[in-house]
Amino acid sequence: MTSTSRTSPTRTSPTRLTAHGRTLATAGVATVLALTLAACASSGDSSGMPGMDHGAKASASPSPTASHAMDSMPGMAHMADGNGLSDTQDGYRLTSKDATLPSGEQAAYRFTVTGPDGRPVTDFAVDQTKRMHFYAIRSDLTGFQHIHPTPAADGTWSADLASLRPGSWRMFTSFTPATGAGKGKDFVLSRTLTVPGDARKTSLPAPAGSTRVDGYTVTLKGQLMAGMAHPLTVSVAKDGKPVTDLEPYLDTYAHLTAFHEGDAAFAHLHPTTEVTGDHGGPELNFQAELPTSGNWRLFLQFRTGGKLHTAALTLHVG
Repeated sequence: MTSTSRTSPTRTSPTRLTAHGRTLATAGVATVLALTLAACASSGDSSGMPGMDHGAKASASPSPTASHAMDSMPGMAHMADGNGLSDTQDGYRLTSKDATLPSGEQAAYRFTVTGPDGRPVTDFAVDQTKRMHFYAIRSDLTGFQHIHPTPAADGTWSADLASLRPGSWRMFTSFTPATGAGKGKDFVLSRTLTVPGDARKTSLPAPAGSTRVDGYTVTLKGQLMAGMAHPLTVSVAKDGKPVTDLEPYLDTYAHLTAFHEGDAAFAHLHPTTEVTGDHGGPELNFQAELPTSGNWRLFLQFRTGGKLHTAALTLHVG
């Protein structure tokens, strides 16, 4: 797989396969549920994977110059305009004084969302149990972090990111204003920042139908064509046996976020499978529509035994 966390009814924000509770419709992903760009994460909720950084707190530093170039309920899709690669949309703007963050250590990233009147927005709707979903991704699509930042009374959000590797990073925010001109509309805004140091690029793994994480095997079935809605099925197994004890995470059994290779456009999807207690699985169904062809890096987050797991795999969209 919103884009952080009102992990929502699959709603969509710019390419977010659900913008928290809504499917993110990013520059390259949209769920039939309106998977579209979104951003979503949970404060203190994050998981790590080989070759990836996962922060437990929401924090990301966008570059001061809004870079526009890099990039709730299951079964429902909500779409927002745009692809999440801009810091401004319909008068709403993502601002931050952080242009850089140190490498190899946790760092707090502070940001503000201002409305059409230029004032900080302080009233946000809950989406997928959160009012703000935050995502951090390195330009080579490694270092994924999905967290939920903490707000201050003045409208400043603070996200505590886990260790970041040197390179260019993009920070995504996924939210829905509860009042004002944008009331009820899903937004996904982002900014870039630089982590100084030896920025060595990691090649994107080739497309694959399955991957392993923490002893679990995650398999994805479905052939997608850009701009067309197709069914997508994710199954989870362990030791060769189907997993049936998936626990709810952000009001769903799995949180799916996707980033497009090349521009890092963001998308977020959630399964249409109804949540009925702590016994989800082994299959999770999605209706996905990815607007852009090419390779997408998908990050599937699911919870078992109180632990959050994050599996990553590459999906090719024709």
